[in-house]
Amino acid sequence: MSEQVAILDFGSQYTHLIARRIRELKTRALVFSPKTPAENLADSKGIILSGSPWSVIEENAPIPDKKIFELGIPILGICYGLQLIGKIFGGDVLNSPKREYGYSEFYPVSDSLFEGIQEKATVWMSHGDKLTKIPPKFKVIGKTPNSEFAAIKKENIYGLQFHPEVTHTPEGKKILKNFLYSICKAKGDWTPSSLLEIAQKEIKSKYRDKGKAVLAYSGGVDSTVSAVLAKRILRDKFIPVFVDTGLMRKGESKEIEEISEKLGLGVKIVNAQKYFLNALKGVVDPEKKRTIIGREFIRVFEKEAKKIGAKYLIQGTLYPDRIESISDIGPSHTIKKHHNVGGLPEKMELKLMEPLKDFFKDEVRKIAKLIQIPEEVYGRHPFPGPGLAVRILGEVTKERINILQEADYILIETLKGLNLYDSIWQAFAVFIPVKTVGVMGDTRTYSNLIALRAVTSEDGMTADWFPFERDDLTKIACRILNEVSGVNRVVYDISSKPPSTIEWE
Repeated sequence: MSEQVAILDFGSQYTHLIARRIRELKTRALVFSPKTPAENLADSKGIILSGSPWSVIEENAPIPDKKIFELGIPILGICYGLQLIGKIFGGDVLNSPKREYGYSEFYPVSDSLFEGIQEKATVWMSHGDKLTKIPPKFKVIGKTPNSEFAAIKKENIYGLQFHPEVTHTPEGKKILKNFLYSICKAKGDWTPSSLLEIAQKEIKSKYRDKGKAVLAYSGGVDSTVSAVLAKRILRDKFIPVFVDTGLMRKGESKEIEEISEKLGLGVKIVNAQKYFLNALKGVVDPEKKRTIIGREFIRVFEKEAKKIGAKYLIQGTLYPDRIESISDIGPSHTIKKHHNVGGLPEKMELKLMEPLKDFFKDEVRKIAKLIQIPEEVYGRHPFPGPGLAVRILGEVTKERINILQEADYILIETLKGLNLYDSIWQAFAVFIPVKTVGVMGDTRTYSNLIALRAVTSEDGMTADWFPFERDDLTKIACRILNEVSGVNRVVYDISSKPPSTIEWE
């Protein structure tokens, strides 16, 4: 079995991003509850304490089994993790009058953890509390203008106030590499084939009888990888089902049929457009939309499952979906519900299988390449499970769906024509329920507003807006204004994630 690094999840939205970075460095990373007994972590090469939405000052703040510090295993505390180490070993942590959110200058002291790091490095901070008194026997190995104890150490126990796992810390991956190879002495025996083994094991371990399984198929890389793996393992006991909610992109159903035929999946298409639109009538709250879609989605699948005698539901849920909805490991705060996670009803007749639940999008694409899924599938931009419902602010109506489908189709078609599609992680249009005054053909108009969103990202956890050339952005906007009836204004979203999310709802 591959070596592993254990990550104790105290609820940070970046916890699995830490795991992803460790995996990129060819070392297995597993996420554990902070309540995990130390003895269960004894075989780990290293232990990482994640960040958290909690404050160590709070009475009920989560803490680890303190015996982990007696195992002799290298430990790295990140943000909240550093503050935990400080508090547990006798230091002082206070709420700082000057918080640090965003970029900061970090000045490291010579140490194996910072080998090859610049004397003045850029790091990403996200904290309100800070260590104000260093614990006995610890030493300072780095500081920022606002944190004199931004990095501390005692023997093989380390603490960092900043987040090395995010792309906003340019040399963060190098720091994690130093921790793995210089301090933990890892071998780096984790490969893409290991991802495939885990995904297959999830299906095999959950399938315990002779019942059939249905899969929520969307045509995207996540559901396609899940479908191909399920087909290999369950064979004729498996049926993929595509539910046409009426909230899909223009021409989606036809594309689904074509992909299904190429891969020999035999996808069953269920038209449930009226069903979903009726359920969403009058609903404007985004969380209610997601909950309703999740509920109705499962009801449709349970109905289809009964027709074939299925007992299982397979979904292509990814880890970002889970940690933004609710962590089933650490005490996280909910960012938004995903229709296939936070929106699922508490009681389902179907048993759930999620073979990709511990992976990020780029890892799923590695699996896709490994099992020879066509590039036209694994290269598609991510599309939210709730579909256009979370790209229409306010009530979802047939008219708004039609307008958004046309605008989104023009955006994607133009990007492909400009050879920009593959340079962008995700691009889409958003319907804003605000009408603005315009002039078209010397006539006053009072029509709808469309926002465009295009971002670059490695994993979907952090993202930056795509810097279009002026002429290219103009070409997209002009086509939408000229070709989509009911739109007289187009704006471009230049927000990064964080603080914004990629989707608008």
